This record gives sequence, C-alpha cells and structure tokens, in this order.
Amino acid sequence: MTSHASDLVSVPAHQLKPLDVINGFQVRPGFFRDFGATIIPGGVNFTVQSHGADSIELLLFHREAEEPFAELKFPENYRIGFAYSMIVFGLDVEEFEYAYRVDGPYDEKRGLRFDRTKILLDPYARAVTGQSRWGHKNNAQHGYRARVVRSNFDWGKEKNSQIPMEDLIIYELHVRGFTKDPSSGTDCPGTFHGLQEKIPYLKKLGINAVELMPVFEFDEMRDARLIDENQLLDYWGYNPVSFFAPNTSYCSSVEYNREGMELKNMIKELHDNGIEVILDVVFNHTAEGNELGPCFSFKGFDNNIYYMLTPEGKYYNFSGCGNTLNCNHPVVQEMILDCLRYWVIEYRVDVFRFDLASILGRNEDGVPMNQPPLLRNLAFDSILGNVKLIAEAWDAGGLYQVGSFPSWKRWAEWNGRYRDDMRCFLKGDPGMARIAAQRMTGSPDLYDPVYRGGNASVNFLTCHDGFTLYDLYSYNEKHNEANGWGNTDGYNDNNSWNCGVEGETDDPGVLSLRMKMIKNACTVLMCSRGTPMFLSGDEFGDTRYGNNNPYCQDNEISWLDWSLLDRKWNREIFDFFCYMTAFRKEHPAVRRDLEPSYMGLPSTSLHGLTPWEPEGSENAYVSCVLFAGYDEDTEKEDLVYVAVNAHWHASELTLPDLPDGWIWKIAVNTGDSKQQTFRRDQMPLAGKNLLLGERSVIVFVGEKLNLSVESPMPETSENRGLF
Repeated sequence: MTSHASDLVSVPAHQLKPLDVINGFQVRPGFFRDFGATIIPGGVNFTVQSHGADSIELLLFHREAEEPFAELKFPENYRIGFAYSMIVFGLDVEEFEYAYRVDGPYDEKRGLRFDRTKILLDPYARAVTGQSRWGHKNNAQHGYRARVVRSNFDWGKEKNSQIPMEDLIIYELHVRGFTKDPSSGTDCPGTFHGLQEKIPYLKKLGINAVELMPVFEFDEMRDARLIDENQLLDYWGYNPVSFFAPNTSYCSSVEYNREGMELKNMIKELHDNGIEVILDVVFNHTAEGNELGPCFSFKGFDNNIYYMLTPEGKYYNFSGCGNTLNCNHPVVQEMILDCLRYWVIEYRVDVFRFDLASILGRNEDGVPMNQPPLLRNLAFDSILGNVKLIAEAWDAGGLYQVGSFPSWKRWAEWNGRYRDDMRCFLKGDPGMARIAAQRMTGSPDLYDPVYRGGNASVNFLTCHDGFTLYDLYSYNEKHNEANGWGNTDGYNDNNSWNCGVEGETDDPGVLSLRMKMIKNACTVLMCSRGTPMFLSGDEFGDTRYGNNNPYCQDNEISWLDWSLLDRKWNREIFDFFCYMTAFRKEHPAVRRDLEPSYMGLPSTSLHGLTPWEPEGSENAYVSCVLFAGYDEDTEKEDLVYVAVNAHWHASELTLPDLPDGWIWKIAVNTGDSKQQTFRRDQMPLAGKNLLLGERSVIVFVGEKLNLSVESPMPETSENRGLF
C-alpha cells in the first residue's frame, strides 16, 4: 500500500532515508499518489504523470536563474505505471524553482507532441513563477516554472457558512478592476488586499456572495497588443496557465513559497463578515491554444489525453479559444476533482461557477453525453458535498443547455433565458408578459422542481460579458472599437435600449428615464424567485462606454469609477440597490416556497391588470406576480405582490382581494416621481385600484390592518382620484 506525503507530518526526518544519489542529490522513490510538489520532513516530494513519455527529468533552478542548477532524471524504478515520483532531500524551498523535461515520440497525426527541448510547468503546480508583476512579459526561454508552497494558514475554528442557494445575492467582480482606479481610495489597488479593504462597502450594499472572475494563474501578456497607443492585455483571465495556482499578480507583495496567503486572508475576512466566495473556474481550455500555440505544460506531458483531438490530430475548438480540455478522460477528470478539492480544503471556497460548462459534458470526440461522468462525480464528491455548483450551461460550439444541464439536483445554472427574456420585456418588446412572469417565478418551465429542486436558476440581467446595467439603457449598439477588431467582436443581440439618445447625454428627461429603467431592472431582479446576481458597479451606474466585450481593456473602460458615488444621480441608484437587497432578505416568500399560506394562496401565482388573469396577448405589457406563504421563523404570513408595466402608457391596476383585516401597502414605486422606496413603518396604504405608471414597477406588501399606525396613501398626480 502506497502512503501519502500528508501521512508523514509526524514522521521524524531521520526515518526518511535516502536510497540513491543522482547528480549529487540524495533521493529516494516518493509518494506516487501525491501529484505536484509537497514539502515533507527532510525534503520535497515530486510526483508527475505521463502515459506516453519515455522518460522525465526534474529541473531545479535558483530563483529567476537562466539555467537549471540540477537535472534529475527519474530512474525506471521511480516509476510505477504512468506515475513518476521522487523525494529530493536537502532542498531549501525558499530558494529554488522547478520544472520538467519530458521525452517521447513526436507524431502530430497521433496527437503526440513530446519535445525534450521544452521546459514544462507541472500541471499540479501550486504557484507559478515569473507572473507576479502585472503587465510584464514572462521570459519565453524560461518557460513557466513552479514553486513549492507551504500549507500553514491558520483558519481558526472557521467552518463553511453554507448560506442556502436561494438566500444568496451574488456580486460578480474582477479583482483587479474592482479597486485599480485611484478613485477606489484603497491602499493596495487592484489586489486581493484592495478587495478586502472594500468589505465594509460590500456589507452596506447588502450582498452576501462575491463571484470572482478567474483567479487561476493566467498570463495577461500572452496576447498583448498595441492599439492606438493603448496596451491591450488578456485582462479578464479566461486563459488559464495553471489550475491549482492563484494569480500572483493580484497580490500586493511577492509571496515566495507562501503564494495564496493574501487570497486566504481576504477569503477569511469575507467569511467573517458573512460573505461567501465564488470562484469562476475555467476547465474548458488552456492558454496553450491550438497547433500554432505554445507548448508549456499539458501538450508536453500528454497532448492526446488533455485535449480533444480530431482523427487528424488537430484541436477541437468548442471553447472558442483554440483548444478544448478533454474533461471526461479519466486522467483529466481526476485532475479537475483534485483541483476543486484543493481549493475547498486550502482556500475554503464556497461555490464554483464553471465557465462554458457544457464542455464538461462532452465526450472525448466532442459528442454531448447523457450522463457525463465528470459532472456526476462533481455532484457526489464527498469533499465537495457542501459546495454549490453553478454551470454556465452553454459553450462556443453551439451546445445550449439552459434548463437541461445534467444536475442530479446539485447543479444550478446561469439562467441565460432570464437575462434575454427579461431584457426584452423590460424595454417594452410586445408579447413578453407571460414569459416574464415565468422568469420571475423561478422559470418553472425550464427547471421542473421535481427534477431540479428549487434552486436551479441564477437570475441575472448583466454580467462581465455584455453591457453594464447603465449601458443597457444608454446604447442601442455595441461600441467595441477600442478592442482593435473593427467592432466585430462581442454580441450583437444585446436587447438594449438607449432611451432615446445613444451614449452620454445631458438631457434630463433621458437621464431620468434611464434611472427609472435601472431601478425597474433592480426591483424585478431582487423580486424574482431564484438566486439574483448583478455586476459590480451596476449599483452606482458604472459605464464601459458601450463596450460589451472589454476582455482586453485594463484601463478606465473596465476599472470601476468610484467617484460616481459622489454624484447625486448615482448615489440615488446605490441607495436603491441597498434598499432592494434588504427588501429581498426581509421577505422569504420571494426566495423560496414557505409553509402554505393560511389564506389559501399559492406560493406563486401569475396576474395581470386584473387579479388572477395573467396577460397573454401579443399586446400585453403588464406582468404581475404574487408570492405568498407562512414563515415559521417569524411566525407570520409573507405576502409580496410585484406589478410591472413595461409599456410607455400608464394603466389602471386592480389588486387581489385580501381577507378582512389585511391591507396592501406600497414598498416600492419606481413610477413615483417624488419617492420610490418606503421604510416599513412609513409604507403608504394602497387602495383597491391605482395607477401603474408607464415603464414602472410597484411592489406591494400585505399586512394586517393596524388602525393606530395606518398611513394613508399620499395624493400625487400618479394616483389622484383612484381611491
């Protein structure tokens, strides 16, 4: 039986005795089940695998040195099956970097690309060297190298928070862009520490989960270009170099052999403040690209295993990035599982969002599978048992699985249909009212609760990919000229509306309408069944100036402009978002099925201008939803009625009848020109009939009548004469 290196924590160093000497270094066979490089008593264990190699050499470098100071070829008896393992004694882990050379046959038609001249990065590397300075090109002659990482972070008595999926309010952000602009006021802009400095702001906003765009190590200089004297980089990071290593350029200082400490400190403080951490993970491709791309790791170890290849040895490209990871090959499956377990154990990550997740369900020849073993194994893995799994349920090869992603009641999905349908509805497209009601009630037409549970839909109107919420109502067309592709990149079907003027304007009427549209979108998102997610900066009207694909823009286009919060218009949007996140938390009936209402009301029901008669015609622009149930925690009935008018004319709305002693009060009215939100103790009373303003949303709360605190509906031009 083979031991794990982790079994040796308490073993005295003198019990691990060298058995051989290679090039002056004392060595012995290592621990074959522990891939990567692991510190053990007296030395370092190196384990790597290749199914097609003839031989493998371990290369040891002094920090940043040109040439290795040692080349240690694995002896044949240091190989079991396809695994190579060696303990090297006496290494100072602070002073060396390591890489591999792999020798074997080269035959492109058979998918074999072994090349002994290449310096290869360990696929299980916990830290990558030469990447710590953002915007500085890695020496191509060096290749990528790895460092050994100490695992000694003290998490204290922390345990997983396990906030229920339906209770999450997700805030998607880019670690660098979140605080890089000087207006952020942080001591360490553009870093994990800079994000940590903003935790009080996140708490005030009311979110309880941050979704970090890729923090796996990537090389932002890989496709660097100069366009109109602007340096364009691989800014977003959706081109992974190493799956196990954090992006060291997001650190405020170099962490030799302690890579990940700043990220862990950030995660711990987020947890201490009730905020979960979601990693956007990219297992669909790597930065090695296609047959014209570099060979720095996976290609050189087992190209025909790690990538999907055509019968001619070319690369299938379901990712749109040159290659496709062969996720359902047993070796790649094992690596992905090991990787996610590592991030959960070492970094205490709460949730994973899988980029282009439909690729994870393709067979080795690219054909979609009915029961993909990787997705099933992720769903039932013990270490990942309390981790939430979110799929971007499509890929660049045309496979679109929103509503049909294999789930085992464990997988949630980015609901792309919610985004598209609700954008169309809110901007006033005809015939969308009935579909909008489905989206607001958790998309039961897509996610049958019997098969998917009640938490499958992650609702969003904006994300990193596409317009910001401000731009959604400021631009009819994308404006991606700065990307250097002649405005041909990015989506054309944005379902946006500029409210009458393309781009920036001083027209007060247009600005007022845009603000109302943003508030409408926020209200509907926070009052929809499912898990809401919005893009950082949406809460104060951040803009990308119409660029809907700023993947390469490491500048003011992508960086959040925190000075916007100093402007009255933008601060009003921020305050509205804070109100709506608090409102959602206060009303469990919106978030999930409660105990049956004592009033006999269903958990969710659809309505129109007339109660219990949902609008279904092509000319329908009004959609109303009632959420109801008994909350055992508060021992109260919870009734929330959401009325949305996407039309450019107001309509008279009739509210559903309530039992004697119950009344409707107004919590939100985006059509009220004087006040849109109301404190609980100041919510105005609503009559049986009232005016639902043009392009506006009203949210009503059912309450027991209390004559001593009853507040009448203030008479305004919007409601005069309707009571």
